[in-house]
Amino acid sequence: MVGLRYGIDLGGTKTEILALDADGAERLRQRAPTPRGDYQAIVQHLARMVHAADAALGRAGTVGIGIPGALSPLSGTVKHANTTELNGHDFNGDLAAAIGRPVRLANDADCFALSEATDGAGAGARSVFGAILGTGTGGGIVVNGQLLAGPNALAGEWGHIPLPWPRDDERPGLPCYCGKSGCLETFISGTGFASDHNRTNGTALKGPEIVAAALAGEAAAVASLERYVDRLARALAVIINVIDPHVIVLGGGMSNVTRLYEALPALLDTYVFSDKCVTPIRRATHGDSSGVRGAARLW
Repeated sequence: MVGLRYGIDLGGTKTEILALDADGAERLRQRAPTPRGDYQAIVQHLARMVHAADAALGRAGTVGIGIPGALSPLSGTVKHANTTELNGHDFNGDLAAAIGRPVRLANDADCFALSEATDGAGAGARSVFGAILGTGTGGGIVVNGQLLAGPNALAGEWGHIPLPWPRDDERPGLPCYCGKSGCLETFISGTGFASDHNRTNGTALKGPEIVAAALAGEAAAVASLERYVDRLARALAVIINVIDPHVIVLGGGMSNVTRLYEALPALLDTYVFSDKCVTPIRRATHGDSSGVRGAARLW
């Protein structure tokens, strides 16, 4: 199996498998709908995709999988997965048995960070914080090419810390699915951005529509985008104050908003505990493919 690595990105609606050879070149990429509501169907679905890749390439590869959750250090079962069918199951063990070889699992945001730190926007940097700003808010930390993993399996999980330096109109914040209020995810995810604008203006627009309106100069949309960028700057300032990464890489839908890269440097100077913040903020090189590429690099 040496030299050929499979990465699998398990999403709620689709599953993607990618094969990388020893040089990092892509040898195979396939997508299929993810089964819904049936844990065993998901396990067998992934096993079939791996075996089909083996047949197509004429040899077996190592298997790394990015999941929208994490493995509990206490039980070894999946916790906090958006694909709720996985929660409480020994997904690692069940997959290994179905596929017939060991597998390695990691949070999908960790896979994103590992991909971008290896040969993406953070390549060559000693430390990288990878942040996903999509439907939710996730993150991963890579140091010297290795994922940072702590005893609680929480490294980089910045979506569930409070919004820093909240203003009066930001307290106590919206309820979060985790059971608390005012979590970063409710403010700086793409969902949070759209929710803030629509709640403020009585509209029902999607994030890209609000961004387009802001770029066209529509005042309410401009104000919403500026609120978002300021909140993101406060959130990133805490990350910089704590781990001082050499590079921050942004992914997810909101990472495509050019205004972020124009406005964040000056705002970070304001919030970071330093005279000048020199941390580069970069857009992900591999975009939506970073998760599956990072999963392959778990081996």
